[in-house]
Amino acid sequence: MAAQFLIESVVLGAAGGGLGVLAGAAITRAMAYQRGWQPLVPPVAALVGLAAALVIGAAAGLYPALRAARLAPTDALRST
Repeated sequence: MAAQFLIESVVLGAAGGGLGVLAGAAITRAMAYQRGWQPLVPPVAALVGLAAALVIGAAAGLYPALRAARLAPTDALRST
């Protein structure tokens, strides 16, 4: 069960990071064209942004994953 939570948080982090990189590149291009500059988005910056999103997603999902792994499935489904 812990692996499921961790995988879910990493996938969500990757999706959010990918969308963030795409949005950042699009905004950079739009601003550069508006000001007459040559748009430049270094590939390293995109990779570092995506890697940071993955690490943050994994870190954010680690605590809930470990906590859920300690619970019995019936206790996890029971409302408080």
